[in-house]
Amino acid sequence: MKPVVLNPSDSKTPLYLQLYGYIKGEITCGNMPAGEKLPSLRKLAKDLGISVTTSEQAYNQLLVEGYIYSRPQSGFFVSDLPGSAESGSAPAPEDFDFSSYTFQESSFKYDLSCFDFQKWKKCMSKVFSDYTHLLLFGSDVQGEIALRYEISRYVYTSRGVTCRPDQIVIGAGTQQLAGYLCRILRRMGIGTVCVEDPGYTPVFNIFRDHGFDIENIPVEGDGLVIEDLPRPRSSAVYVSPSNQFPTGSVMPVGRRYQLLDWAKETKSVIIEDDYDSELRYFGKPLPALQGLVSGSPVVYLGSFSSTLFPAIKISYMILPENMAEIFQSFKYDYSQTCSKTEQLTLALFMEEGYYYTGIKKMRALYAQKLKAALDALSRYGSDFISPINNLSGINLILKVRTAAPAANLASKAESLGLRVQPLSLSAGGGEKLMAFYYNQIPLGEIDESVKSMVELWRKNGDV
Repeated sequence: MKPVVLNPSDSKTPLYLQLYGYIKGEITCGNMPAGEKLPSLRKLAKDLGISVTTSEQAYNQLLVEGYIYSRPQSGFFVSDLPGSAESGSAPAPEDFDFSSYTFQESSFKYDLSCFDFQKWKKCMSKVFSDYTHLLLFGSDVQGEIALRYEISRYVYTSRGVTCRPDQIVIGAGTQQLAGYLCRILRRMGIGTVCVEDPGYTPVFNIFRDHGFDIENIPVEGDGLVIEDLPRPRSSAVYVSPSNQFPTGSVMPVGRRYQLLDWAKETKSVIIEDDYDSELRYFGKPLPALQGLVSGSPVVYLGSFSSTLFPAIKISYMILPENMAEIFQSFKYDYSQTCSKTEQLTLALFMEEGYYYTGIKKMRALYAQKLKAALDALSRYGSDFISPINNLSGINLILKVRTAAPAANLASKAESLGLRVQPLSLSAGGGEKLMAFYYNQIPLGEIDESVKSMVELWRKNGDV
């Protein structure tokens, strides 16, 4: 082994790690071939002027990782590594100073008045000061009971959903919960999932990837075409009756009862995605499908991403009693993926009434923003832009009559700090459907922002 040079003044890297790194580098680059004997611990310590303990720590680390092996009464030897290991040491990672690092600003406009982070901070501080002992243990697989209790209270008063806390499952996003649903549906012998066409494709992909047969059911002005659902076999149907994406259609109560009758007749399951339904700006939010009849075969899906802030990633599903029993039978095969700290913070946030008052404030603010966006679109782009789905949610669906590719429209909007997402479906006849997220644009900037976006689209597209 070549002479080793250690740096005792290097306070960041202990001597044993310096020695370990040197020997490892010599082995991986081929300077120390397989089978070569290493110096004894005492000889190495004497030659380098270090303690035997330091040389022993270095050898032990190399032993654990498999770079060397030992023979009783013989010493330490270089292991025979695959050829791919002989590529030299990886470069050391760069130092990261969090306090001085400049994080990349969002490319989109944002409005900090949309959420009261001070109240959220207050609740989180209370978790750290009063409930620290709870944080020393992992979270309940099904979700924290305090949060499930608050959710059961809130959905009853706001959406007419009836449930007990043990029917609620909390997860990190609707897509994860859909994975649980796949397992439950398989246990029930259901192999077909009907989806809205057009609809929310990420969840559809999960059912497809889990091997379910997917049937596309068209959406009309009053929602899903119930007459096209399969009969007589059992299946599941994924619907958004209160605010269908992307059409914005609302299923009237008569059609909802027809859908429930279909599920009862065919022993099927309805999966009700209630995303964004609370953010309805004209009239009162519609009651959920789940609470219309007692013991309904409806799985209710909800999320806090749009009513709190997107980074929170806490969603929930409310299962019928028979499906909740199936979940109980396998839930310990998984672990909870939502932060326990954030779950407890949200439970306090709801208990203190901050969540409800926050939604009221958000509805009022977003209603003003929606009106400002609609007025600006009418003022500057009515000749080639038609808004649809303009009663609720955090975005507008725009039908844009242009020959320009949808991706180009989105890119032009992003250059102005505006988030516009092309939708997968085509409106036909040279029209593009685009989701325009107006909710994070400060109210006073909406008119000018829409004007600039329309001018760019008009200039760069074949309108």
